Amino acid sequence: MADVARFDRLAAVYDRFEGAIPRPDVASGFAYAERDVERVLDLAGGTGRTAAALPGYDVTVLDAAAGMLREARAKGLPVVRGDATRLPVATGSVDAVVVTDALHHLDAPAAVGEATRVLRPGGVLVACDYDPRGPLGRALVAAEHAAGFDSTFYARGELAAVLAGAGLGVHALEAGFAYALVGIKPTERAERDSRERRERGEPVRG
Repeated sequence: MADVARFDRLAAVYDRFEGAIPRPDVASGFAYAERDVERVLDLAGGTGRTAAALPGYDVTVLDAAAGMLREARAKGLPVVRGDATRLPVATGSVDAVVVTDALHHLDAPAAVGEATRVLRPGGVLVACDYDPRGPLGRALVAAEHAAGFDSTFYARGELAAVLAGAGLGVHALEAGFAYALVGIKPTERAERDSRERRERGEPVRG
């Protein structure tokens, strides 16, 4: 992927530029989890800016760009190099997945599907990105494309549909240009109840 090579080149200066961009409070999304949150995967986590802002959690930064991971490692963070759409992470092994300012660089449905797979039942996916609509959104899209990034931004409702399509219960965490959604993986009991309702021909709530 061409974007990976660009991020390798930008790694040393990435935090200087990203520090000026607003981001939602990722940790507030953990309150939606239906289990204790201890082990967290920072998906496409780059230099570890999000992971470093989550003290008290066991956070691993996963990214495809070696240069970005060098910066994260320099912050004292554990790192794993890997593809967000084919995670080298065991099924049902983490309590939360966070992905900030990254889904527009990825195959979002595939990445969300993989995030759902590695979550334990009752765990949460906290997804933060930028709405491409409005003056700020259009300016960001133009800037990314001018810089050569192969970016595909989702409006909040569009990304909510991606999360729901992966089988997650969806809650809006923050709205606006910088928005955040929380996807909750159903517990085993909830999945069993839904299956039983379907078998009885009863409506199943999302």
